[in-house]
Amino acid sequence: MLTSAGVSAIGFPLRLDVNDEDIAEAEAANLIQTFDDSSTVVLITYIDNAVEVVEFCRYLGVGWVQLHGDITPGEISKIRKSAPHLKIIKSLIVRGDNSSQLRDAVQAFSPLVDAFITDTYDPETGATGATGMVHDWDVSRQMVQISDRPVILAGGLNPSNVKDAILHVQPAGIDTHSGVENAEGRRDPELVHLFVIQARAGFAMMNTAVEMA
Repeated sequence: MLTSAGVSAIGFPLRLDVNDEDIAEAEAANLIQTFDDSSTVVLITYIDNAVEVVEFCRYLGVGWVQLHGDITPGEISKIRKSAPHLKIIKSLIVRGDNSSQLRDAVQAFSPLVDAFITDTYDPETGATGATGMVHDWDVSRQMVQISDRPVILAGGLNPSNVKDAILHVQPAGIDTHSGVENAEGRRDPELVHLFVIQARAGFAMMNTAVEMA
């Protein structure tokens, strides 16, 4: 359903810190093998140990990993050395206006990662992703402006706000989770379809504005 809707990357959240997994690891590994090269499959995880990250990516058969844990630049450097083929996305968690700390993180991690993703912190649960909460888009816009790596925007995005988010932040990509779920917590085909339509419209308007500028 996701690939037919035009989604370009599909994330598998596993070995998480706060939120529960949607799928067992063995089932995820089997499912990932069914994708062809037209789909980018991403492991989303809170693992903060380089050896475990590399071994888990090999087990799943993924070429992309999104790191949401408190992993250090040293550990990511180890990942680079042992698995140079692996593409790395590093999370930047917005906690109010912590743009100064995030700028430091961008500077520290830029030489080591392929992209960043901004997401929202939930003070009640301690979750640093999949919170369904929107953060201050001005902070994400600042990260886009200072980063020499692509910045993906996440955090409470849904069909009704994704276009405005893209035009405000001007990210390289966008990410949604709970924003396209139904009442049972499953991906809703209609919401996914609407999200893709609105996202494409937002990127088209953004690119037109850039060309005019």
